[in-house]
Amino acid sequence: MPSVFLKTMAKPVKNSNYFTQETEDAIVRYNASSDPVYRDQIFSKEIYYPLYKLSENIIHTFKFYYTDVDDIEDLKLEVISMLVEEKLHRFDPTLGAKAYSYFGTIIKRWLINYNSRNYKKVKQIGSFEEVKESYETEVEVGDIPTIKLSTIVDEFVEESYSNLDTYFFKEIEQKVADAILTLFKTRLDLEIFKKKALYIYIREITDCETPTLTKVISKLKDEFYRKSKTYINNGFIIK
Repeated sequence: MPSVFLKTMAKPVKNSNYFTQETEDAIVRYNASSDPVYRDQIFSKEIYYPLYKLSENIIHTFKFYYTDVDDIEDLKLEVISMLVEEKLHRFDPTLGAKAYSYFGTIIKRWLINYNSRNYKKVKQIGSFEEVKESYETEVEVGDIPTIKLSTIVDEFVEESYSNLDTYFFKEIEQKVADAILTLFKTRLDLEIFKKKALYIYIREITDCETPTLTKVISKLKDEFYRKSKTYINNGFIIK
């Protein structure tokens, strides 16, 4: 079943008990049939959501956020497409494995390989650890006062926290700004540095639309530049 078809399917309704014995039985019936209409009905009604939810949980549990796609939703569909095209027909309950564990292992291994490939691309751009040394270094230049960029960032974060309701009037915008500022505050522990990965991460934890995220980032960027210019205008050298 191609991913194009998967994109046309409605987003599943949340259900905490999503992968059951009934799901496994449906997969067995799906594999045993050669009727394409019947197979599509089984997949749409009984198999799609469990695979969707299983993919979603594994992605977020293990933080597989190094991705070539712009949205985690697209990554979920890529995983489901891979399962349908390559793995679903191979499930055999007589071999002892339960469907939940069987497909969970396949999804995790596929995402590890996928994530590793994209992580190598990110490393070519640079990680936070690689830029941290220059970011934290303070250099004396004669008698001219210097200030570390990290100090400006820390002050910017605290100042922005105190002014969230002034910068942003909508609750969702304040929520997004809080998430962004938290990333800056905990930057030394940050495991993802690629811009796209950060965008996806923030969107997932705040459930915001891209225009909202872009608006908040633009406002915070302006405030950060304002903070930096204050030091420059006062004769500091930023290092």
